[in-house]
Amino acid sequence: MCSSCVWPLPDRLVKHSSPPLGIRWLHHTLPRPNSSPTFLQEPKRLKMRRLVILAALACFAAAQHQALIDYLEQRLLAIEGRITQWHEQTARYASELRELKQQMLSQLENLDKEKEVLRTSLDSVGTRVDRVERELDYLETQNGVQPCVDVDDKLIEQQVTLVQEKQKAKYLRLSDCSDMISSIKAMKILKRVGGPKGMWTKDTGRGSGKVYVFNGTDEDTVYEFSSAQDFTRSAGTSLSTSVKLPSAWRGAGHVVYNNHLYYIDQQEEIRVLKYDVKNSSVTDSAVFPAQDHVPVYSLNPETMMDLAVDEEGLWVIYATRQNERHISLAKLDARSLDMEQMWDTNCPRENAEAAFVICGTLYVAYNTPQPGRSRVQCVFDVNGMVSNEEAPLIYFPKRYGAHSSLKYNPQEKLLYAWDDGYQILYKLVLKKKLEI
Repeated sequence: MCSSCVWPLPDRLVKHSSPPLGIRWLHHTLPRPNSSPTFLQEPKRLKMRRLVILAALACFAAAQHQALIDYLEQRLLAIEGRITQWHEQTARYASELRELKQQMLSQLENLDKEKEVLRTSLDSVGTRVDRVERELDYLETQNGVQPCVDVDDKLIEQQVTLVQEKQKAKYLRLSDCSDMISSIKAMKILKRVGGPKGMWTKDTGRGSGKVYVFNGTDEDTVYEFSSAQDFTRSAGTSLSTSVKLPSAWRGAGHVVYNNHLYYIDQQEEIRVLKYDVKNSSVTDSAVFPAQDHVPVYSLNPETMMDLAVDEEGLWVIYATRQNERHISLAKLDARSLDMEQMWDTNCPRENAEAAFVICGTLYVAYNTPQPGRSRVQCVFDVNGMVSNEEAPLIYFPKRYGAHSSLKYNPQEKLLYAWDDGYQILYKLVLKKKLEI
């Protein structure tokens, strides 16, 4: 036993009638006192034994208490170590995140610089392409197409004379207009009103400056503006007058000619309707005589027929299943809507987006299914004065998307175009047709 745990026990503990709970069990383990003389003679030995047992118990309790304290201290030290380790790891991760952030910012700055360099390069390439296209247009205009075969001069003269006589006969039957497109001089974007597809135009008759907007391809309300200035400064259609048609139009192939709206109505049959704006009534209508119509432009399938006005009057551009791959042209009487003459052209429908007529010559604009840069790639002259091979390849300036309509105004020599909701004007450069 631990000698340091032994201390003298007071006499009152031995004589106490009810010992404390900590040493009460000694009364059960030690021999009970009796009346024998031997026990009475040994009180000091009993005291010593009790003291030894108490000391042993005290030492045991102290040892247990110290072990518990040591265990708790070890656990606290372990927890403190883990907390310290967590702080170190957190600091290291924060440092790594800061380094990663710096690297990402540096890379983003480099990417921004590279993007600006690439954008500058693309702008430069676009400028060069435009310059090359203008130079090619100029060269094609200056240098005519050279013949690929040699023919006897007398035979050529005879053929030229015969063709000229035939062309003069046709030319006199239609009109004396002899202009053709040389190039597109300028483009002006007026505003954006309406959806991706529609048509806008000025009254192509003489003495009228009103502007009309056909928004959409299946509507019945036309917006009339008193002038191009009102149309430009109007917030949307706020300065316009609404013209309610008796039936909805179909497509974007309409024209306005001498205070009359000519539009296409498709129900059981395709009809051309003539609507008097002043009297608010339909003055005439005609069922188009051709059968089995197909959309005239593959890139604008909503337009079954396209009406056009030029110096010679009213035209209709269409296509049928009998000549499904190519576009057809017909001359209409603007007063009675009677059919005067029809032509099958060699202009394909595929990738065609719009067309217009100038001096009896059909110009078809083509594009790609993913809208790119439009170009006039096919020309058909009803008088035979201009062949498709001789006509210059004309590119339209860069725009927003694809044309849904192109309307020629013979009084102003302008093209009214609808491009993805934008209303655009093209100023044309015209020249005289060259006879063969």
